[in-house]
This record gives sequence, structure tokens and C-alpha cells, in this order.
Amino acid sequence: MIPSSIRILHGELPDAPGVYLYYDVAGRLLYIGKATSLKKRVGSYFTKAHNGRIADLVANIARIDYVQTPTVIEALVLESNQIRKNQPPYNILSRDDKSFLYLCITNEDFPRPVLLRGLDLERMGVQPFTKVLSGAAKKKFFAVFGPYISSRSLRTALELVRRSIPWSTCEHQEGGRPCFDAQIGRCPGVCTGAISKKEYRKSIRQLIQFFEGKKTSIVKQMTKEMKRAALAKDFERAAGLRNKINALEHVNDVALITREDDWDGGGVKSEKLKAKSGEGFINVLGRIEAYDIANISGTSNVASMVVFENGQPNKVMYRKFKIKGFEGANDVAAMEEVLRRRLRRITTSPATWPAPDIMVIDGGEGQVNRVKEVLADLGFTIPIIGIAKGFDRKQDRLVYDESNAELRRIAESSKEILQRARDEAHRFAGAYHRVLRSRNSGIPKKRSSTTS
Repeated sequence: MIPSSIRILHGELPDAPGVYLYYDVAGRLLYIGKATSLKKRVGSYFTKAHNGRIADLVANIARIDYVQTPTVIEALVLESNQIRKNQPPYNILSRDDKSFLYLCITNEDFPRPVLLRGLDLERMGVQPFTKVLSGAAKKKFFAVFGPYISSRSLRTALELVRRSIPWSTCEHQEGGRPCFDAQIGRCPGVCTGAISKKEYRKSIRQLIQFFEGKKTSIVKQMTKEMKRAALAKDFERAAGLRNKINALEHVNDVALITREDDWDGGGVKSEKLKAKSGEGFINVLGRIEAYDIANISGTSNVASMVVFENGQPNKVMYRKFKIKGFEGANDVAAMEEVLRRRLRRITTSPATWPAPDIMVIDGGEGQVNRVKEVLADLGFTIPIIGIAKGFDRKQDRLVYDESNAELRRIAESSKEILQRARDEAHRFAGAYHRVLRSRNSGIPKKRSSTTS
């Protein structure tokens, strides 16, 4: 329960998404955070035990303000913009931790959103926490948004918005072959020359407006265009705009923030964990997905996907697959089938199947190279490390692009956690394989986890 001595502006906190702001007795803004439920999140500060930093914050709170938002995704955007604008002292970790993500809109003929860490921006001569871009920064980017505490939430938000405001990550080519995203409506056709530079930049301006917190303006613009298209009897375009408006106004983001992403709730790691993970682009304490194939003489082909988060197994997220595309023993082909099925879920179900920070493949060059081909074919850029089995764990060989300095750092510093993820994938695949063999032989076995 919130102490009666603390004043809450605008009445009782709602059980709804939004951004909360903590002030001290002198009216100084101390901290800004977001929540899926303002009532539950703010209340938790006064009912749970905290470490010294948070206890100090709570002791200084004299006034609480909040801004309710229609959706969690808008709370995510508002929180980031407010932190950047006001730079509250208890959000100082956002400024110091250079591993946090920033959304950058590139300055090129066909701009695209890219996600960069604060450290990467500094290396490019861009100060990530400044409110106004310098002249040098403007040559590289039209806009920079952030910091974002949760990389998963930002990636999920981008995928949700892309249904209404499509953009491209491919190269412009007149009459080219449509990329995978173009085939499913996420790319407006830069790859085929189907959209002009002027029209494409209009879409990018809307993307910038969205992350400026101007969703209402975008909806008004789209509504005017829809009415004009209907008057001109261009009903196909009018219907397309209507669908985009509907998607933008009814973002299904219930699972966008699966846990609170404040620095006291797990979004920012402890100093001990940060020392183990380093400050690089690949967050080995983020979402690791590890894959393994199991069969005996090519029968009952199955695969497993296990998930590690914060260096620990998250068994709720485990998935198992039956190999459907062929019979016989072919681990490379089986890995391709599984990865194609899994990666498409990033597009169709981004909230429940978010993109991983890194993938661990049980196997050597054959499996790793095939997975790279699948990623390229589907338009994804996800770091891959394979583990080729040795005589024992000490002899295991990590297979990766050794020209990539960040992958090399992860391979050298985090081999143990990668091996643990691989071992867990091997165990889980073996357990599922034994279940299938038992069914085929008529011996009943207990079922486990989810088949995908």
C-alpha cells in the first residue's frame, strides 16, 4: 500500500498501461518508469524489499504523477522520450550503461530502422543521450530514439508497428525479386522498385512520428488518405488504409512486456552479472536459444529448442518439433526445417516468439552454414554459434564467424553458458525422442512441454 503521506496526482492509479513519475519533496523529478499496470507496478515499490539504490529512491518519493496510455507499446515510447528529455537522476543507469538499445533511422535514399547499442553510437561519433542530434549525427541518421531498457520490448514493438507502417531492410532494385518481407506485406517493395523514394519516405516519416509519440496524428493522416481514396473509387487502397488504421489503433501488445523492465525489476542486470556479460552488442544474458536434433537410424526425427534468460533455463519457453519434411537421418536438413518454422514465428507471433539475442546450434560447419543460409533467405540477422562435440566438454569446438569481433568475445568469455544451453537442448530432444519411440512401440510415456 502506498503511504498516505505520498501525494498521487490525478486520483487513484488505474489498472492500465502507462508511465509513472516520482518526485521528491522539492518537486525534483527522480525517476520515470513504465508499467503494464500502473496500480500494481507503483504499489510494488512500497510492498517489496529492495536493494540500497531502490530503497533510497523510495525513501525520497513525496509525489507521484502518471500518464495513462492506450497500449503498452505507447508506454514504452513515452518512457523513452521522457527519460531522454528530463534525464532523471535515478535513471542514470540508462545513461551509463552503453549496452542499452537505441532506435536509429538511417539517413539514406531508402531509410531503414536499425537497432544500435550506446557503445556503437559513440564509436560512430554520436552521443546517444543528447536531446538534439549534432551535424555529424544528422549525416548518419534522420532520428535517434532511446535509450530503451528492454531490447526485447523494443524489437517486439517494431514488429507490431510494421503491420501498419511497413519499411524495408533490402536494397532498392528496379524489377528485382521480392524479398521475404515483401511477400508477407512487411516490405513496401523497395526490393522490386514497386515504391518511389518519395512515397517510401512518407512511410518513414510516419514511423518517426510514432516513436515521437504522435500516433493520433498518423491515424488522422491515414484517415484523410482513406477518404480521398474512397472518393476516387480506389477501393483497394482505401481498404488497405482502413486495415492499417485498425491495426494501429488496436495493437495486440498484451505480452509486449512480460515482466517489468525497470532497473530494479530485471531489465538492468546487477553489477555482478554485468561484469560477467561485458558491455558488448550481443547480450549473452538476454534470450539464448539452443537447438538439437535427435533420431536413431533416421527414425522418429525430432528437434528441440530451449531458451536461457539471465543465464538460466526458462522451461516455459521450451519447444519441441517433429521433423515433417523427410525421412531418414539428415541433421543438416532437419536443422534447416526447424529454423525455417521457428523464424517465421517471429513474424506471425512476435510477442510469444521474440527474436533471440543469439542462437546456439548443436553441430559444426555444416549445420551453422545451413542456418546462415536460412537466416539470409528469410531476411534475419541473428548471431549464430555452433558447438561441435569433442571427446569431452573441454574439447568442444565453437564454430562461428571468427572475423566478427563481438562473436569472438562471446565465444571466449561465455563458452560455459553456451555449452549449458547446448547440453539442455540435447537432453530435451533426447527426452522427446524417447517419448515418440515409446509410443511407436506401444509403451505409454508421460508427455512433456509443447510441440511446435
